[in-house]
Amino acid sequence: MIAALRTELRKVATTRSWWLLALVMGGYMLAMSVIMAGSFILAIRQAEAAGEPVDISGGLAGDGAAAVLDATTVATSVYTLAVALGYIFPAILGALAVTTEFRHRTITPTLLAEPRRGLVLGSKLVAVIPFALVVALAGVVGTVLGGAVTLALFGEPTLLGDPEIQGIIARQVLALVLWALVGVGFGSVLTNQVAAIVVLLAFTQFVEPLLRILLAQFDATEAASRFLPGAAGEAIAGSSLYVSSGLAELLEVWQGALVLLAYAVVLLLIGRVTTFRRDIG
Repeated sequence: MIAALRTELRKVATTRSWWLLALVMGGYMLAMSVIMAGSFILAIRQAEAAGEPVDISGGLAGDGAAAVLDATTVATSVYTLAVALGYIFPAILGALAVTTEFRHRTITPTLLAEPRRGLVLGSKLVAVIPFALVVALAGVVGTVLGGAVTLALFGEPTLLGDPEIQGIIARQVLALVLWALVGVGFGSVLTNQVAAIVVLLAFTQFVEPLLRILLAQFDATEAASRFLPGAAGEAIAGSSLYVSSGLAELLEVWQGALVLLAYAVVLLLIGRVTTFRRDIG
């Protein structure tokens, strides 16, 4: 096990994918948090100009969660953008840990050196964690930095000293690392690298957001929307833009972690009994 783990760690460490993904995610989330914080500030300023009873530290008058625009809502919506929008990056990192071997045909010598295929997959799952942590930290730091600086420049409270906000920020890192494990499982099922990335992008950026909104419209399906992988990741953080907008409710933190981990394990098992069971040449 130790030898296989060292091999997998070396494989990821000697590629550029993990630090490139960290740089891109950090920059992307920095830009998105600036845009999102700016849009909230603009909405507040417009409401104030229209004579609406807006108080950034107290709340915006109105009924329903979507009408509330107070300091906590703004902060949590901005600071959770990494787990709400950026989880595609660690997911791709995890998928690349498997699909790169098939693309470059190094999977054959890998399995010749270690024929226990379950052990190979398990080693990949563990080996991706430290690199996923780097990617996750880059995304979360970029998000918080962009959001906090923008809010502060316009005189709005950043709430970075609030323990609840600090917990939400910290738990995002855990959620994003778990997303990397989901990516490993997905890569073991769909080993074509281009196809895996395209499917991940399509599902996380288009299919699931639309599906969550659709399911949340009906009482009979609203509960099911909480068990989608993106919603589970947001549940770990404890808040999200979807929740602040009144579009969804979340599971408990521990439930979200179990659900997202379950996605990773189930996908990995499917990959083990399908792709990794066949002869690979």
